[in-house]
Amino acid sequence: MCSNASMTAALKTSFVTVFVLSWLYAAPAMADAFGYADESGAIYLTDTPTDSQYALLEAAPPEPVLPIVSSLPSTTPNALRIIQANAPFHDVIKSAAEASGVEDKLLHAVITAESNYNPRAVSPKGAKGLMQLMPATARQYGVSNVFDPAQNIQGGARYLAYLKTLFNGDLALTVAAYNAGENAVIGHGRKVPPFRETTAYVSKVLALYKRYD
Repeated sequence: MCSNASMTAALKTSFVTVFVLSWLYAAPAMADAFGYADESGAIYLTDTPTDSQYALLEAAPPEPVLPIVSSLPSTTPNALRIIQANAPFHDVIKSAAEASGVEDKLLHAVITAESNYNPRAVSPKGAKGLMQLMPATARQYGVSNVFDPAQNIQGGARYLAYLKTLFNGDLALTVAAYNAGENAVIGHGRKVPPFRETTAYVSKVLALYKRYD
């Protein structure tokens, strides 16, 4: 049978261990813990022992190794201009912009929203290519191969130029008409049609357009 002194010592050891583990995990940045219990049961803890009475009680849990996260790309106008300049089909977009009079940043915004620069994109409604031209629109603007990036962008740019003139340069109406058709915009009193898809599309394209300022 254990003596009272042995039992007391064992209880003290168990208590100290539980106490120290709780202390360590409550402060994971702490170093290793040292401590001792005196005859009255008082517990003394430290991470920098200065007395031989202190003994290592429990090693502190290792600090987690956090992954290195690269900094987010800058969103300054200059940085966005660099992004634009390095976007796919930049030269073709610039050429189509100059020929049509439509800003290249508007073409970038529409292409991003329509196909995210995928020249083989096809929508459930039958719109195709980078600027998601419908068959009738493609024919109207001389696009014989909608999957040819140059033809598709040039046709889309000419269509945007037409819409921009039709709506007196109003960018929101131009973009709304590109999505829903000019008749839908005219039929709603020359306002953005209250279609969920169209209002979301206009917001997205205009936000992209402003980022390229």
